Amino acid sequence: MRLTGYDRLDALGCGALVAKGEVSAAELLEAALERADARNPALNAIVHRADEVARRRAAGTLPAGPLSGVPFLIKDLFTAWKGQPMTFSSRLGAGFRPGFDSEVVRRLEAAGLNLFGTTNAPEFGILAHTEPKLHGPCRNPWSLDHTPGGSSGGSAAAVAARIVPAAHGNDGGGSLRIPASHGGLFGLKPTRGRVSFAPGSDGWDGMACEGVMTRSVRDSAAFLDVLAGPVAGDTFTPPAPARPWLEEVGRPPGKLRIAFTEGSFFGRTTHDECRAVVREAAAALAGLGHELVEDRPPFDREAMVRAYLVVVAAGVSAAVDTASRLTGRAVHQSLLEPETVGLAAAGRTFSATEHVAALDTMRAWSREIGPFFERYDLLLTPTVGQPPVRVGALQPKPLEALGIRLAGALGSRRLLDLMFAEIGDRSFEATGFTMPWNQTGQPAASVPIRSTPDGLPLGAQLVGRFGDEATLFRVAAQLEVARPWAGRTPPGIG
Repeated sequence: MRLTGYDRLDALGCGALVAKGEVSAAELLEAALERADARNPALNAIVHRADEVARRRAAGTLPAGPLSGVPFLIKDLFTAWKGQPMTFSSRLGAGFRPGFDSEVVRRLEAAGLNLFGTTNAPEFGILAHTEPKLHGPCRNPWSLDHTPGGSSGGSAAAVAARIVPAAHGNDGGGSLRIPASHGGLFGLKPTRGRVSFAPGSDGWDGMACEGVMTRSVRDSAAFLDVLAGPVAGDTFTPPAPARPWLEEVGRPPGKLRIAFTEGSFFGRTTHDECRAVVREAAAALAGLGHELVEDRPPFDREAMVRAYLVVVAAGVSAAVDTASRLTGRAVHQSLLEPETVGLAAAGRTFSATEHVAALDTMRAWSREIGPFFERYDLLLTPTVGQPPVRVGALQPKPLEALGIRLAGALGSRRLLDLMFAEIGDRSFEATGFTMPWNQTGQPAASVPIRSTPDGLPLGAQLVGRFGDEATLFRVAAQLEVARPWAGRTPPGIG
C-alpha cells in the first residue's frame, strides 16, 4: 500500500508531514481509501463513502493547523454532515441527508480535517455492540468473531484497523470508552457541555457527549482543543481550561491520590480479566509515584439505574419521532429493532413527573459525589465489566424479541418494567462502569492496559473531577510511556 509508514502514524504525525510538505493531503487521503478498500469489507466499519467529496477538498487549500489534511470519519448517529447520510443506523432513518452541518463537523473542517465517510453504529446508539439491521454487524479487527463494542463501534474498528488515525464518536453511557477498550485505543468522554451539540439539542438531557477515539493521548488532546468551546445558547458550560489541552500531555501531574475499585456500579459482577486490568493499572500508577487507595463512591444503584433508563427511554422515543419526521415515514415496528421498540414505548409510557424525578436523581448524585473527588484526584476502574463477546451473542432470542415487541405494542407498564429489569441485569454486566459518569457529567477516559489470553484488548477507566480533563491527559500520558500501546496492531496489520 502507498505510504507504508501511514499505519504507524497518529493524527498529529500525519498532520506534521503535510505541514512540512513531505506528503500532501491528497496522498494521505488515498492511503486511507486504499486501506478502507482492503480492510473494511471484513469489518463493516465504514457504511458510507464520500471519496470524491474528500478528493475535491484535498485538492484545494485546506485551513492550516496541526491536523490539516488528516483523513477522518464521522459516526452515523445524530451528528449532521451536510449532504451525507445520517440514518441513526435505523431503517426508519434510511435515506435521510441533512442540509446542514453540526457544530462538530464545522469545527473539524475548520481545523483542516478531511472527512470521507460515515461509520457503523447500533440503532439510535442504544446498545454496547454494533449490529444494526440496516447496516449489518461490525467486527473487531483484533478478532473478526468478536464485537468492537458500541455504540461508536464502527469508528473504533476503523481506527484500530489503521484505516484512519482517529475517528468521531459520541457517548451516552460508554459509547466512546467501551469501543476504545475493545479496540486498544484511547477514548475520552469529555465533561458535560465541553463540546457543543449545536444546532441540535443536548443528547439524552446532557448525558451524551461528542468526542473522538485515537491511538495516542496527544491526538485526543489536540482534537479536544479543536472541538471544545460553547455556542451561544448552550445549556451547559463547564469551566474553561487553563491552557490548551495538548500542552497538558507530558506536563507532570505531581503526586496524586487515586481511588480504585474492581466492583461494578450498575452490574452485579466483574470478570476476572477486567479485575486484572485494575490491578495492573494500579501497580503502574503506584510505580509512577501516585498514592493508590481502594475506595469507591457510594450511591443508590437501583435509583441510578432507574433514572438512567427513564432518561434514555425518553430520548429514544423522541429520536424515533424525529427520524419519522425527517424521512416522512410512519413509525412502525417493522422499521425498528426490538430494543428500540421497547425503549420508545417506555418513553411514551413514563409521565413527565417521572422524567423530572429521574433528572433530579442524577443531579443530586452529581452533587453527592463531590466530597469523594475532594479526597481523591482520580478514580480508577475497569472500563468494561466483561471482555468483548462474540458477534450475535447479545442479540435478543426470538421469544425475547417477540415479548419486547408485544410489550411495546400493548404499552403495558408492567411488561415494560419487567423488560427494564431484564435489560438492567443483563446489559449492565458489561457497561456498569461507564454509565454513572454520563449522569454526573464528569470526564472519563479509557486507557489501553492489557489483553485477554485470546488477544482482545482491555482498557482501564480513569474518572476525573468535573471540568478537569487536564489531569486525565497528564496521567494517561504517563501510562502511555510506562506501558506503551500505540505499537500494538491487530493480526494482519503491520
